[in-house]
Amino acid sequence: MIILGIESTCDETGVGIVRNGREILGNVVASSSEMHKAYGGIVPEVAAREQVKAIIPTVDRAFSESGLEMQDVDAIAVSYGPGLIGSLLIGVETAKTLALVFNKPLVAVNHLVAHVYANWINNEKLDTGNFKLPEFPLIALIVSGGHTDLILMKDHNKFQWLGGTLDDACGEAFDKVARVLGFSYPGGPEIEKIASNFQTGNWKLETRNVKFPRPMIAEDNFDFSFSGLKTAVVNLVSRNKFPENRYPEVAYEFQNAVCDVLVKKTLRAAEKYKVKYVVVGGGVAANAALENALVSEGRKNNLQVLFPGKNLSVDNGAMIATAAYWQKRFVNPLSISANPGLYF
Repeated sequence: MIILGIESTCDETGVGIVRNGREILGNVVASSSEMHKAYGGIVPEVAAREQVKAIIPTVDRAFSESGLEMQDVDAIAVSYGPGLIGSLLIGVETAKTLALVFNKPLVAVNHLVAHVYANWINNEKLDTGNFKLPEFPLIALIVSGGHTDLILMKDHNKFQWLGGTLDDACGEAFDKVARVLGFSYPGGPEIEKIASNFQTGNWKLETRNVKFPRPMIAEDNFDFSFSGLKTAVVNLVSRNKFPENRYPEVAYEFQNAVCDVLVKKTLRAAEKYKVKYVVVGGGVAANAALENALVSEGRKNNLQVLFPGKNLSVDNGAMIATAAYWQKRFVNPLSISANPGLYF
């Protein structure tokens, strides 16, 4: 079964064509992130306008990459929420129009669920011959600019929300801390790069003066809070006139604090629900420090920990198509609408 997936929840326009929920035939992402750098964050109106410009060319590029035509597609899928309403509308209306014009079944996909299903795709990071699908039940950690959630996935389409952030999402905290330190948007990759360089140059340094809290790490629940950690960085840098030449150490310790909390809470959930697999999805899943820490600690606890790889951690159409394949809930194109507040 070949599915065309359309993603437009925020500032990326993604179109993917996937066979049988695993094999990518084409996957193209157009991003407007460069346009948001001057503002230090995403401007919804700008994002929506860029979606309008990018959607049709991105569909064309995905078909060109795959060597297929619309007649070869069995179904169309689109993320209908959560996200920015202006951006969502572009993808949803495009998918509805294509489904009606070409008489194709339509699947409405939850964007957060799609991030989980990115781990079902056999991407270039994995050895094709050794690729193994995750086994149920499993714990899913969703980490992005807008969400930080722990989910118990009992089977396909069976999700139990365990906990999430009470304030800032971890990706949002990365962006805000990066802004305080004077790094460019998006902040996550900048902090990761600077923290990695600091670690490489100071690997023998056993004692450091910078130490941040690990919010809620000891609490017996699966909720998160990153606003206090962000404030701790602001206080150190702004009020204490912290020297700029030590900002890399701040970035390193901040990243460690976030990773420590995410790893600890995820492993605790895996232990409580007696799962063998943990999957991670969302933009922050591209962070190598998080991947290394969670895979390493998971191995100690006999857990298989899967990350989708950088290319499938960002918003993309392939994950929408894959989620639709396993979901197979076809809807009347005229019956769906964008739902910016959609959750589990």
